[in-house]
Amino acid sequence: MQNASAPSDLFEHVLGRLPPGLDLDALATETMAIERRREISSGSDLLRLALARGPGRMSLSQTVAWAGLIGLGALSSPGLKARLEKATAFLDRIVTSLLAAKDNIPVHWPGRFLSAADGSSISQIGSHGTDWRVHGVFDLGRGGFSHLALTDRYGAESMARGPLIAGEIRIGDRNYARAGMLQELCQRCDRTVDFIVRTSWRAFSLTTPSGAAFDLIDCLAALPDDTVPHEVYVLAKTGRLTPPLPLRLVIQRKPPEAAEAARRKLPRQAQRKQKKLDPRTVVAAGFIILATSLSGAQYPADEVLTAYRLRWQIELAFKRLKSLLHIDQLPTRTERASRSWLLSHLILALLCDDATQDLLASSP
Repeated sequence: MQNASAPSDLFEHVLGRLPPGLDLDALATETMAIERRREISSGSDLLRLALARGPGRMSLSQTVAWAGLIGLGALSSPGLKARLEKATAFLDRIVTSLLAAKDNIPVHWPGRFLSAADGSSISQIGSHGTDWRVHGVFDLGRGGFSHLALTDRYGAESMARGPLIAGEIRIGDRNYARAGMLQELCQRCDRTVDFIVRTSWRAFSLTTPSGAAFDLIDCLAALPDDTVPHEVYVLAKTGRLTPPLPLRLVIQRKPPEAAEAARRKLPRQAQRKQKKLDPRTVVAAGFIILATSLSGAQYPADEVLTAYRLRWQIELAFKRLKSLLHIDQLPTRTERASRSWLLSHLILALLCDDATQDLLASSP
């Protein structure tokens, strides 16, 4: 049973966290979330109801009863459902406004902005697959999301989602180790943005700079038995009609215990996927392999590895969305109701990001 306890009346504080130039009444009218000012007469009331129904974890009937108690108006459950379904464009614009008001902060390397890209899947009631995706970019300098977007299950993950700023370095896990996607990232920003991604041994079709075939497994087998980072410069094929993508591979052998732990998981994973375990996967499990567009002259291999290890922050951010805001416990069944419910969670997530900056600023 959902928690029906009414939230404390701190809504004026919430409104104070919104960007100064954001006019909720005008936005509600512009997006046609409010056309006739009956029952719900203002944009702030509509936002408050969306937050109560969404991250407030109230059912429609509980939200209606709570709205009557605090004087927001006399609503019916079907009426509130219809209003919130019409509010998706309104809520999406609030998400956009909150993101546009955030500043990027350099970290690790002077003048470079480190960010991590990731996504999270959400299922409807009774579904065993992905119905919605939340795509995020996390500013590792500021410690909060710089981009959040909601798509249905067809929304593909991409390193190039959201605004790209000159000097940014985007960090991604194995899902983003795709040559075409990384080529798009570089081309969109005229190569003023770089990337660091973790990769598997078979993610790219590789050649040497001279065009000869490059076998990554042979390269791993020939490395000395140490934990010193090693570098290899290669080209990744992106298609018949597109130029190859230059890559710098940064490779570090794992400590024996970590390598053994990784290899122990492989048979179970292969069995779960009903696939035969490839012996090359066993070899690669003993290494951390990164692919980056950063030059070796300016960005040493050990520093690239250190920067990649900051990526865990976006994983924790998505875990907070699920464990604290319960964005994965979607109670709605229709497309528009689900979109409204999920967008209200993204708004609260961004407001929480903003509130944590106060805590970080006051820390000794």
